[in-house]
Amino acid sequence: MTDASRVLVLNSGSSSVKYQLVEMADGSRLGSGLVERIGEPDCPDHTTALTRIADELADRGLGLDSPELAAVGHRVVHGGSRFTAPTLITDEVLDAVRELIPLAPLHNPANITGIEVTRKLRPDLPQVAVFDTAFHTTMPESAARYAIDTETADRYAVRRYGFHGTSHQYVSRGVARLLGKSPEAVNVIVLHLGNGASASAVAGGVCVDTSMGLTPLEGLVMGTRSGDLDPAVLLHLHRVGGFSMDEIDSLLNRRSGMLGLCGDNDMREVSRRMAEGDRSARLAFDIYVHRLRKYIGAYYAVLGRVDAIAFTAGVGENAADVREAAVSGLESLGLVLDPALNSVRSPEPRVVSREDSRVVIAVVPTDEELEIAQQTFSLVSSAAQ
Repeated sequence: MTDASRVLVLNSGSSSVKYQLVEMADGSRLGSGLVERIGEPDCPDHTTALTRIADELADRGLGLDSPELAAVGHRVVHGGSRFTAPTLITDEVLDAVRELIPLAPLHNPANITGIEVTRKLRPDLPQVAVFDTAFHTTMPESAARYAIDTETADRYAVRRYGFHGTSHQYVSRGVARLLGKSPEAVNVIVLHLGNGASASAVAGGVCVDTSMGLTPLEGLVMGTRSGDLDPAVLLHLHRVGGFSMDEIDSLLNRRSGMLGLCGDNDMREVSRRMAEGDRSARLAFDIYVHRLRKYIGAYYAVLGRVDAIAFTAGVGENAADVREAAVSGLESLGLVLDPALNSVRSPEPRVVSREDSRVVIAVVPTDEELEIAQQTFSLVSSAAQ
């Protein structure tokens, strides 16, 4: 273990497996890829997919049998309230993750399958689960609880869990580095804006609130998800529209958000259509930004003092018009954007606010795979001592 310095990161979905092999000495990628269409004749199951990944790495001398491989880090979407940190995978841990399947029925089963297959391929190698929800388990009860009957909530584990935790954790630390401070000294609002989108309020490196809730549906307007919604809308659609629960689920998760508003869930296409005068695209953009600004204001109030706001993920890192609209008119809160800096495209963390901005506005590219690798390596290294 002392000479092993590589971590294989696996993200097993229901029909795909993403992987990255990370050299922990410098964070470099030695290999990466994606196996798709699992369940079709060419790749009937996860065993085939993961065997293919192992073969691809072996062809480059980087196989699962390499003595330089320290561990495999698995992304697991839902850890409930139990899993608050990266966890060495045992049979007991797998059983606990299975018990959480009702909270993430589309994700946890695939995550479990990836873990089980990898353990069979390399049973002697440490396997670590890194949970999307773990970073948010520090939320106080006042932020995590819904205002429903407590007995019912406890019986069915109904509370706010939050997601994208590895991204929020990575970016909040990245902001601290950008400012030349320790994470404990910085209060930051992180805006993870991709096809899925979430916001978090991070006080001194600790999450105190986040926009996603029991599921990834709550919060910001997203590519195909509605975000915040009056729960009575569901009752109305069921009672008056005759919608089944499955139809409502599909509507809110797959046919809402930007796609439902204007027919496009790609912000680049929405921006292009706006430039051509498309009114539905403009309205969708305005609704998206309005919700985003509401969360910026809300988390400003939650934190009391804000040192920085960080934009990340596909939209946050690349859509200058979204960043500009999100902070426009918020100068009284200390947010002053520099248009020239904001227009620059770069893969590097950078400040896009003016020098006289009281709150730093930053773009910090996320790297969830590196965060998973770092948490995995840290755990297995400490366990080996």
